[in-house]
Amino acid sequence: MKNKMICLGIESTAHTFGAGIINSKGKPLANVKDSYTSEKEGIHPSKAKEHHIKVADKVIKDALKQANLTLKDVDIISFSQGPGLPPCLVVGMEKAKELSKKLNIPLVGVNHCIAHLSIGELTTGCKNSVLLYVSGANTQIIAYEGGKYRIFGETLDMGIGNFIDSFARYIGIGFPGGPKIQKLAEETNNYIELPYSVKGMDVSVTGILTNLKNKMDSNNYSKAELAYSLQETVFAMLTEVAERAMAHCQKKELLLGGGVACNTRLQEMSNIMCRERNAKCFVPPRDVLVDNALMIAWQGILEKKKASKALSNVDIKPHWRTDHVDVDWR
Repeated sequence: MKNKMICLGIESTAHTFGAGIINSKGKPLANVKDSYTSEKEGIHPSKAKEHHIKVADKVIKDALKQANLTLKDVDIISFSQGPGLPPCLVVGMEKAKELSKKLNIPLVGVNHCIAHLSIGELTTGCKNSVLLYVSGANTQIIAYEGGKYRIFGETLDMGIGNFIDSFARYIGIGFPGGPKIQKLAEETNNYIELPYSVKGMDVSVTGILTNLKNKMDSNNYSKAELAYSLQETVFAMLTEVAERAMAHCQKKELLLGGGVACNTRLQEMSNIMCRERNAKCFVPPRDVLVDNALMIAWQGILEKKKASKALSNVDIKPHWRTDHVDVDWR
């Protein structure tokens, strides 16, 4: 009998289809992904679904090759059950069900947001953090308090990643926009005043997006100036609410998660804030900051007690909130 359980995780919440493999000791064995991109539009759900269906088998095959394993070596399957885009989530769920049935092994659906936190803890060694989770559709300040993961602050309208992508598309630089906006922002330090919208522990960005578009249309500002000002304003907002959550929860660790957290300016602001609070900022490796399946595999290991072969009871949860997850693995 093997003393190390092996989990194959499948990620398909949005633009990325991924397959990750990890063992029960937390040793990563594979992390492979293929992402849908577009030059002129954001994530078109039906096109992303078609992409995922097309690449799914190859991504899983490549992950097994990277891990030097076969499907027969896998003990449990996990997949992103939500939150996410329904057409994309369905692809991952159906592939996970197919493999679970074929191999006669249990299946567990996990929460994508919590998986970001768990992989961050595994890869950085932090133990009791506030998670600043910033991705395309999700922007949340999360911490474990009172037996569950609680949301101490979030966006009131758009996820920060979608906000950045929307402005990037508006100025004609394509999707995904985050890396391109960061590159533009590095060309200047001329700050243009924008609305600063923090409401208690929450943030709002749709008004800022409208303001940026109006400024762009006026032809009075360069793309670089607006990109720089966007980052300085919105990242300051995120840092403020993260600091407030740390003070409220009396925690000395800040963990970054989500694709937007790859931005070095956000990392810099977070590190400065933590140093001033005599706290520590933890930034996971880039390959597990962005959407990935290694985190889904690790969350599957953590939640293996919930795994089941009753596939008819498994469905996607597109609007599954972090604070609605029953936490029984801590």
